[in-house]
Amino acid sequence: MKNSEKFGTEFIVQIANEDHLHYAETICAEMEESAKKRGTGIAKRSPVYLMEKMVEGKAIIATNTKGEWVGFCYIETWEHGKFVANSGLIVHPDFRQSGIAKAIKAKAFELSRYKYPEAKIIGITTSLAVMKINSDLGYEPVTFSELPVEEGFWKGCASCVNYDVLTRTNRKNCLCTGMMYVAPEKKEEEKPKSTWDFLRESALYERLLRIKQRVMLRRNDPKKNKDSSEAVTAH
Repeated sequence: MKNSEKFGTEFIVQIANEDHLHYAETICAEMEESAKKRGTGIAKRSPVYLMEKMVEGKAIIATNTKGEWVGFCYIETWEHGKFVANSGLIVHPDFRQSGIAKAIKAKAFELSRYKYPEAKIIGITTSLAVMKINSDLGYEPVTFSELPVEEGFWKGCASCVNYDVLTRTNRKNCLCTGMMYVAPEKKEEEKPKSTWDFLRESALYERLLRIKQRVMLRRNDPKKNKDSSEAVTAH
């Protein structure tokens, strides 16, 4: 997969790396501020955690031609790679409604499929816009019981203002919607074709079959067998 792609003429969406570490603190602050304005919670992350994701090649960042950060998202795995979550999607207020969120999510989805092709890709969100993006990528709504059982996964919800809803329902439901993408099952690889397989598909096969049939008919014809025997004797 490509490490970076242009989104229009103004933005670059790419896999974050060490060159982007200086954005981590600002991104974290914007994540928290955005959650407060929406009145919803998010899994609180530290700048150090985001830096780790950047160094590991598990984050997507969008920047503009001026070198300003535009949006961000990261991926994390659960249950030994059985699940991959695309989390922490945030877009700078100045660049919202530009379509950049969809481009970031698509890149994170591509990265998840590339790194963990067998994993189920998951996400939980209260945002209708994110649900629409996920749906376009092939996600479907799922019950919370289908999500990871790891304590660490749910611990991230502890900073959410709606966490009491999750705990009161014993993690059966909350204001968030769980969504999941399951990769289609791979078809079994076809066995290499033998010479006979190729003959079957060719005109040569039909010709050989006709010759074989004539030979078999000749062997089973008493009259022709007698004529052949007499000819050999006379010679």
